[in-house]
Amino acid sequence: MRKVKNNSVETKPCTEIVYRDEVRSRMKFAATNKTEELFDKLKTGFEGLNEALAEESRNQYGDNNVTHGKKISLPKRITNAFINPFTAILIGLAIVSAFTDIILAEAGEADPIAVIIITTMVIISGILRFIQESRSNIAAEKLTKMIKTTTNVRRQETGNQEIPLKDVVVGDIIRLSAGDMVPADMRIIQAKDLFVSQSALTGESTAVEKIATAIQTDYALTETPNLAFMGTNVISGTATGVVVATGDDTIFGEMAKSVNVKPVQTSFEKGVNSVSWLLIRFMLVMVPIVLFINGFTKGDWPEATLFALSVAVGLTPEMLPMIVTTCLAKGAMAMSREKTIIKNLSSIQNIGAMDILCTDKTGTLTQDKVILLYHLNIHGQEDTRVLRHAFLNSYYQTGLKNLMDIAIIQKTQEEQDNITELRGLTNKFTKIDEIPFDFERRRMSVVVTNGKTQMITKGAVEEMLSVCSFAEYDGKVEPLTDNIKQYILEKVDDLNKDGMRVIAVAQKSNPSSVGAFSVADESNMVLMGYLAFLDPPKESTAAAIKALKESGVSVKILTGDNDKVTCCVCRQVGLPVDQILLGSDLEEMDDEALGKAVEKVTVFAKLSPQQKARVITALRNNGHRVGYMGDGINDAAAMKASDVGISVDTAVDIAKESADVILLEKDLMVLEKGIIEGRKTYANMLKYIKMTASSNFGNMFSVLVASAFLPFMPMLPIQLILLNLIYDLTCTAIPWDNVDKEFLAVPRKWSSSSIGKFMIWIGPTSSVFDITTYALMFFIICPVACGGLLFHQITDPTMMALFIAVFQAGWFVESMWTQTLVIHMIRTPKIPFIQSRASALLTLLTFTGIAVLTVIPFTSFGTYIGLAPLPTEFFPWLLLTILLYIVLVTVFKRIFVRKYGELL
Repeated sequence: MRKVKNNSVETKPCTEIVYRDEVRSRMKFAATNKTEELFDKLKTGFEGLNEALAEESRNQYGDNNVTHGKKISLPKRITNAFINPFTAILIGLAIVSAFTDIILAEAGEADPIAVIIITTMVIISGILRFIQESRSNIAAEKLTKMIKTTTNVRRQETGNQEIPLKDVVVGDIIRLSAGDMVPADMRIIQAKDLFVSQSALTGESTAVEKIATAIQTDYALTETPNLAFMGTNVISGTATGVVVATGDDTIFGEMAKSVNVKPVQTSFEKGVNSVSWLLIRFMLVMVPIVLFINGFTKGDWPEATLFALSVAVGLTPEMLPMIVTTCLAKGAMAMSREKTIIKNLSSIQNIGAMDILCTDKTGTLTQDKVILLYHLNIHGQEDTRVLRHAFLNSYYQTGLKNLMDIAIIQKTQEEQDNITELRGLTNKFTKIDEIPFDFERRRMSVVVTNGKTQMITKGAVEEMLSVCSFAEYDGKVEPLTDNIKQYILEKVDDLNKDGMRVIAVAQKSNPSSVGAFSVADESNMVLMGYLAFLDPPKESTAAAIKALKESGVSVKILTGDNDKVTCCVCRQVGLPVDQILLGSDLEEMDDEALGKAVEKVTVFAKLSPQQKARVITALRNNGHRVGYMGDGINDAAAMKASDVGISVDTAVDIAKESADVILLEKDLMVLEKGIIEGRKTYANMLKYIKMTASSNFGNMFSVLVASAFLPFMPMLPIQLILLNLIYDLTCTAIPWDNVDKEFLAVPRKWSSSSIGKFMIWIGPTSSVFDITTYALMFFIICPVACGGLLFHQITDPTMMALFIAVFQAGWFVESMWTQTLVIHMIRTPKIPFIQSRASALLTLLTFTGIAVLTVIPFTSFGTYIGLAPLPTEFFPWLLLTILLYIVLVTVFKRIFVRKYGELL
């Protein structure tokens, strides 16, 4: 019995999942009874269901949709949108403010404004997050529907057809082959060398063999050899099965309902969380300090408490969850317009961070169409017998027909008009058996008869030579000597150098096996000749590789194909090949040696699926962010090993299931556009995170200085809260901002340390001008408004109140100008408004916010919240302050970029 090798570490099976009693009874009946008895129970047969019976089955047993965890109700979604660490802090502050400003206030002094504004901030943040998350979920569902996964079902009216997985019903007859995902829980009724990976259910890494006979021994259901389960995938072989359970009734469905698996966090998600808690810790440290400094220096503890709470509001980045969600949702939709479907929103950052793209050659560098150019005997001469035998092999094999099988069948059909012996082959021969392809043997066989029984095998040249003992040499069957082997390899090598892929064809007459044929029968065969295929490169490939290189993404080829063919194609598309590493050489390397080799090698050829995964792991261990693009069953392991797995809509089921990103076109140019969109999304998220972190860090110093040295509150709690509300509203346009081309030109990795450095360098620049504004207002502007009197010279309470109101109005306006302009300063390392312009929406919102805040002190509402109109002398000083602030930030930006290499 042939076994499938697997290099991964074997894990223990998970605890047996229990079906509902009725479904368990049905599955046990299916496993222990003959096929005919099962057909009677399920009202089906070998020809499948008709449409009426299918609908009846759907009504009786349910559809094939799986409920992934408990569906989140609308109230729960609303609660999740409004409750997070930031809004929880604001809600707590609103409650405290309600007690101090309303419930415990003296008669006639109750003031609900602070509570109203804080509540408004919570409501705006929650509503915006709820809307954006709802849009994100709807977008994700729409994008998921664009990814089509089908299965081969036999129905009475139409015969075998591909239908969506969700349309499968109990009683359907399913055809499985290598690369397929099992669409439902089913009983195998016919099987040929069927090996299935059940790791998704049991954690067992080794593929298990499935059989078609009824069993009487009492197995655990997941170990029952004639049952296959939804979510598992076919490694090799072919089978036919009848569906016994669908949707939530399957083992997979039971697991999905009972276990709400928390997805693994990406480095970006972990980073956002760490920044969030860093800002919360800042706030928790600052509030007590501000409280005690103001309480002891000013003696008004109630007012000091309110101010400290207002500082807490100002230091709470309550818009962070909404901004991140909006950026991701917008990015996913933008990428979908570029024919790139994001299955996991958080993987957007990994796409932008990718600096190495590993890809298979076929269909990526080359067209998804292979042309059979030559069918040759071992001397390199055209030979119709070689084509005829190749056709019989490709036509009668029932596994996954690859591009070469399709090319062989097409070529034979084209030649039938000219060559008599190619006509009517399907009527002359009858199939007896087959031995499916797998990636260990790299060949497949069929057994046919037309009076004489023949085993016909085709596959990779080296593997074919290993099972041949004879060759058709000079018109005779001769022993396959070393000299003839060398002669054959030289002929093949010449074809490879011309960029052609070559496979060999062999046959054996009257194979002696009794009953079913197996791999052991692939021996003592006669080599007939070879098939040479042209796999032409895509016209867009050279431009795409150039564009990826300009975007900082290196391309490496990981292929199971011949090294000489791969090199020829690489030369045609402008991909330099400095060194080549073959699978046989890689197998001899330890991890350290491979880690050094992967940095120098561009082409890895003749690799097994596990070797592809090992190369990617080595690159990741070297600090690279690696994407892998593939569409075959042999690519699934590599995709799972990569930072971001990329597949195409036409890929086999297991490849699409393993991928994070699905391309609607198998074209590197489409992927390059997706990478750029990913970087745009990441850039706008990073802008808000760095801006918020640095702004809060600077505000910390400003508040400490004001609390320590001013004889009154620099701003009333209500003023500080209103300032924060309007500033937050201006930030909601950041997801729609423009991004500098220079930022998009290179991969961007998430780095928490860069945020800390940015915060320490850029944050204090605003504090400098907050402090100069304190001095300006205290010693110049306020005395002008108060008839030339300094604060310590004022004895009239009304005049003192005017002094304080003017001071607070000045800092109120200056804070909004600097805090808002810092958005434009930090969003780019260039000179804002001149070398780099923000989007129209962000510009409109920020300047509207500035205008509104500047006007407020001159209104009755401003008077109500304790502000006074500013004298005209203030505004030239304000403009000078802003100009100097822009100059200082520009200088610090350049120093920061020179020191650390980048701003964002």
